[in-house]
Amino acid sequence: MSADPSGEEPSGGRLRPTSAGVLTGWGVAGLVGGWLLHPLTVRWRGSAPIVTWAQPLALVLVAAILGATAYLTWRTVHVQRRRLEPNQAVNRLVLARACALVGALVAGGYVGYAVTWLGNDAELAAQRALRSGIAGAAGVAIVVTAMLLERACRVRSDGDEA
Repeated sequence: MSADPSGEEPSGGRLRPTSAGVLTGWGVAGLVGGWLLHPLTVRWRGSAPIVTWAQPLALVLVAAILGATAYLTWRTVHVQRRRLEPNQAVNRLVLARACALVGALVAGGYVGYAVTWLGNDAELAAQRALRSGIAGAAGVAIVVTAMLLERACRVRSDGDEA
């Protein structure tokens, strides 16, 4: 009898890829948080947070590092057909999952914040909307490169022929 109350058999040590539903949930949570940030900070502090170029550039840097790691991992595992050390594989998979989830949250947050500035006549509204939108796009780039890294960590099992 299985110890799992759902009656499903254990997966045999296999992990499923991060689902689009989970990423969407984190993105929606970020969207709501970013949308609420503007009015709540104006009410609490009297002014909304400023988005400088440092935030989007830092996110682009993270996406670039993830992309390079994904490429190197893919080349090692799928082109050179070498196995990663177990701790390296687990570390890269955990990095990919964490970055995908946080990237979705950050992307949603910056997009939500950018939306609050659309149609606003404030002095820095256009600047904040633009920089937040770019940061949101960089967050999406983090999600994409993290998913590529997760995919690069996949190895064919002995039974897989294709």
